[in-house]
Amino acid sequence: MAQQRRIQLCTQRPTSTVCVLGTELSLDIQGSAPKDAIAFHVQGTPGVKVYVVHETQSVKLPSSVTRWPLAAGTEVLLTMEAISKDVGDEKVRISYFGEASGVPVGRAMLYLTCVEVSLDADTGRSGSVSRTLVDKTTWTWGPDGHGAILLVNCDRDDPKSRLMGDSGEPQSQPTDNRDTIVCSYEDSIAPEEYKHVLGGEKLAYAVKPSQHQEESIFYVEGLAFPDAGFSGLVAFHVTLLESPEKGLLETPIFTDTVVFRVAPWIMTPNTLAPLEVFVCSVEDNEDFVAAVSMLAEEAKCPVTICPLPENRNDRWIQDEVEFGYVQAPHKMFPVVFDSPRDRGLKDFPVRSILGPDFGYVAQETPENTSSLDSFGNLEVSPPVMVCSKEYPLGRILIGSSFPRFGGRRMAKSVRNFLAAQRVQAPVELFSDWLQVGHVDEFLSFIPAPDRKGFRLLLASPSACYQLLREKQEMGYGEATMFQGLHGVPKPSINEILGNEALRKFNAYTQSCISWNRDILKRELGLAEQDIIDIPQLFQADNQARAMAYFPDMVNMLVLGRHLGIPKPFGPLVDGQCCLEERVRALLQPLGLSCTFINDYFSYHKLDGEVHCGTNVRRKPFAFKWWRMVP
Repeated sequence: MAQQRRIQLCTQRPTSTVCVLGTELSLDIQGSAPKDAIAFHVQGTPGVKVYVVHETQSVKLPSSVTRWPLAAGTEVLLTMEAISKDVGDEKVRISYFGEASGVPVGRAMLYLTCVEVSLDADTGRSGSVSRTLVDKTTWTWGPDGHGAILLVNCDRDDPKSRLMGDSGEPQSQPTDNRDTIVCSYEDSIAPEEYKHVLGGEKLAYAVKPSQHQEESIFYVEGLAFPDAGFSGLVAFHVTLLESPEKGLLETPIFTDTVVFRVAPWIMTPNTLAPLEVFVCSVEDNEDFVAAVSMLAEEAKCPVTICPLPENRNDRWIQDEVEFGYVQAPHKMFPVVFDSPRDRGLKDFPVRSILGPDFGYVAQETPENTSSLDSFGNLEVSPPVMVCSKEYPLGRILIGSSFPRFGGRRMAKSVRNFLAAQRVQAPVELFSDWLQVGHVDEFLSFIPAPDRKGFRLLLASPSACYQLLREKQEMGYGEATMFQGLHGVPKPSINEILGNEALRKFNAYTQSCISWNRDILKRELGLAEQDIIDIPQLFQADNQARAMAYFPDMVNMLVLGRHLGIPKPFGPLVDGQCCLEERVRALLQPLGLSCTFINDYFSYHKLDGEVHCGTNVRRKPFAFKWWRMVP
C-alpha cells in the first residue's frame, strides 16, 4: 500500500505542495468547503491522476459524474507518475457548489510538484543496488528472503596503521528538496574512509537539494557484530522536509526506510578445504614444525610459521584464535576471532593477521578466565539436518561444566556472541571432566565420501581396552608402550589391563564421553554409523580430572584427505604399533591418508597435541548464510 498524506486546501489562496513519486495525496475537501456548499467538482491537469472515493467505490476522473456530494464518506485521492520539470507545473482545482446553483460558491487550487525520493540498497541480495518493490522495512531469511546486508568494518586498510577500516557498499538514493537521513541511536554505524555523516553522536544528516545531482550515494559499514544487546538489525530512514513560513520548523512530508542486517561471523569446520596452516616455532619443536610443514606440502597448502619473537614461547595457536569469515552479496573476507586467554600469542592476531581484507574480532571477558575460554574448546560441525531442521553451516560446539553444578564454563560474553550470530546454533557439551577442558580432546570431524559427507571421531577408552584385550589374547600381553622414548615408563599390555585404578578411571571417562555422544547424536542428527570410536586412554591428575594417557589421537590436524595424527607410541605387534594400525584400518577405507606425528615431548607432555599446536584457515562455505532459516 502506497504512503498517503493528507493535504489541507484553502478557497482564499492557492495551496502548493510536493507529491513524492509512488505516494498518494488525500485532499481535505470538507475542511475548505464554504458553509453553504453541498457538492463539488474536481479537475486536474494531465500529469495528475485523480480518484473520487464515494460509497466505498473508487472512480477515476474524468467520469460521467460531474458533481459529487459533499458527504462525510467522500474522498479525493491523487497520484503522479512523472517527476516535475518545474515547480508547480501540475495542478488540481476543486469547485464547490451550493443547492441548485450552477455557479461555484468557492474554488480551491492546489499546485503540485512531483519529486522522487527513495532510499535504496541491495535488498535483493544480488551484489548491486537496484530499485525494488519488496518491503524494505523488513528483513527476512531464506531462499526467497529479502533485505540488505551490512559488513562489519573489522579489517585494517593501512597495514602500517593500528586502526581498522574498509568494508561494504550498500547505497541510498534520496533526491530533490531537503532530505534528512536518520539513524536510530542504538543502531549507529559510521564510515571512516569517507566523509563521516552518520553514526556515533551523528544521528541525522541533511542532504541539500541540487539541480545537477540526481542521487546521493552513501557507503555504509557496521562497527559491531550481532551480540547479546544487538540483534544485528539496523534501520535507516530518509525524510523529505517541507519548509513552511519563516520562523516555523520544517515538517516531514515523506519517509522511506531500509533495514540492514549485519553479516554474522561464521566458523569453518574441518571438512572444508584448507587454505593456510599456522604453526608456532618455539625452542623445542623443530621436528614438529617440520612434520606439519611436510604434511601441509602433501596437502598442497601453504604454511605460516609464527616465529619465537612473535609467539613469545607460546605454542598453543589453536587456543589463541579461531578463523572464520564474513560474507555479503558483494564481498567476503576472512575474520580471525581472538580468544580471551591472552598469553604469549595475545598480540599475534592484531600484529600479524589483521590487515587489508582480513578482519579481527574479540570479546571483552572478566579477568578470571579459565582454560575453557581457549579456542581448543570451540569447534563447529559440518552441515547437518536434525529432525527436518537444516543447519547448512553446521553447529558450534563448546565445552562446559554441564551437567555438573558449578565448575568451569566458557565466558558468558563469548557464548552470547556465538549465539547472537544465529547461523550456527551452539551446542554445549560436557568437557569439565578433562584437565584442560577442551572439546578437541575427545572429538574431531573428518571428511567422508558417503552418508553425510563426514564422520565424527570420538575418543574411546572402551575401544582401547577392547583392542588391548584382543592383543593380549593373541599372545602379545608383554608388548609395551612408548618404545623409543627415553626416560618414559613402558607399561605392557598386561600391566595396563591389570591396573584396576586405571580401568575404573577410564570407565568414568567413557561415561563422560558417552554422555556427549548422546548429545551429539541428538543435536546433530547423527546415527551410530556416522561415528567412529578412536582407541584412547586417560589418566587422572591430582584433582581427578582426565589427561591423555598416551598422545590423544582425535586431537588431529585435518587437511582435506591428509590427517596429521598424534603418534600414540602404542604396543608393537609384529613390528607395528597396534594403535596406529587400528586407526588406519578405521580411516583409510574413507580415502584418508594417516600421518602420525611425534608430539610426545613438545606437546603431549605439556597437555596438548597436534591440533592444539596448529591452526587452519579454511575455504568458506559455498552456501550463503542469508538463504538459511535459523
